[in-house]
Amino acid sequence: MLFKWLKRYMPRSLYARAAMILILPIVTLQLVVTTAFIQRHFEGVTDQMTRATAREVNLVVEAINDLAEGGTQEAELEEISNYLLIRPVIGVDDPEENFRRWFDFSGIVVIRTFEERVPGLRRVELIDNRRVEVYVDTDLGLARLVFDRKRVSARNPHQMLVVMAAFGVLMTAISFLYMRNQLRPITRLSRAAEAFGRGRNVPYVPGGATEVRAAGNAFLDMRARIERQIEQRTMMLSGVSHDLRTPLTRLKLGLSLLDSEDAAPLEQDVEDMQRLLEEFLSFARGASEGEPEEVDPVALVKAIVEDSARGGSDVKVNKIIGSGTVMMRQIGVKRAVENLIGNAVRYGNRAEVSLDVGEKFLRIRVEDDGPGIAEEDREEAVKPFARLEPGRNQNKGTGVGLGLSIAADVARAHGGVLRLGSSERLGGLCADIVIGR
Repeated sequence: MLFKWLKRYMPRSLYARAAMILILPIVTLQLVVTTAFIQRHFEGVTDQMTRATAREVNLVVEAINDLAEGGTQEAELEEISNYLLIRPVIGVDDPEENFRRWFDFSGIVVIRTFEERVPGLRRVELIDNRRVEVYVDTDLGLARLVFDRKRVSARNPHQMLVVMAAFGVLMTAISFLYMRNQLRPITRLSRAAEAFGRGRNVPYVPGGATEVRAAGNAFLDMRARIERQIEQRTMMLSGVSHDLRTPLTRLKLGLSLLDSEDAAPLEQDVEDMQRLLEEFLSFARGASEGEPEEVDPVALVKAIVEDSARGGSDVKVNKIIGSGTVMMRQIGVKRAVENLIGNAVRYGNRAEVSLDVGEKFLRIRVEDDGPGIAEEDREEAVKPFARLEPGRNQNKGTGVGLGLSIAADVARAHGGVLRLGSSERLGGLCADIVIGR
């Protein structure tokens, strides 16, 4: 349960996750070392040094008390003070409270230890990092004892923390630069794979660590095999379709010599065969025809709808949202939309085309008023040569079952998808070509 909760807050990109893996141990180590340093240096060492100084302060206070009783001369007091490096000033005003700067953490230990070890202590003032002033009650009145700060705490104790932090940041920056160089080949591989998924071939040379190079070489081999298979399929189907055109032409020529009444059914069969061959060629060419380019999808869809309407199809543009250009293979997208419109008017009476150009996606929607496709048959419908005659209207001719397959191939070649659903407006099929921008 905890891991699922943390997963929502984990970074998504590889750079961010690698940086977190790199920085988190360094920060943890810095915190552990800093905590140990504070406990050992600021508390332990400062307490030991302050205890030793407190004993010397007590010796000076005893010498002042002896001076009040006449057992010690002023010269002796001065000699003790000079020897202990503590300068006493007798008869001073009592400060209101202890004083230390807010960032002087070792001063907390100094004040606490003096309060425990020096009898008659009134106040402790840590004015700066150079001297300490201790106010103590004596037989001659309130005395102020002044001595060097380095006797109770280490000089500039923060330097170690600063050095640790500085070197931590430096080593993190160096490690991050090295990590970025190691992750760059992975990023280039992902970009090449993404571009290939969208139908574009970008130059790519494997680099980086051994494992990354192996993955890059495997990707290049896979890309070459896929391109070779597509090329072989295209050549095979194109060759077969081309070879069949010659006998079809001879059949047309022979039928033209017959009586029109006898030749009409045969001519219709030849026309159907010609149309099927054109669909085979379209399927063979797939989405690889043409090069990716910046295209205005609004102008493209309007031109397709106008051409279909001039050809006798009852089709119109319903709604257009957004604008801009999209990188795509114009010929492939045009063929996919024309196939969707052809299917819509073949199995229904009219079709409507909508366009939504978002910041991250492009959606081309074709709706019709036909019988639609049942939800359990939609996956089968996009397969090549799939025909669902029992659920579709056949009054306007038959097809070879490649229209939706071609549209799906075009969408996948652009890194998108073909979605089939039910039209809420017209009641028939709703086909969406969704392409990422």
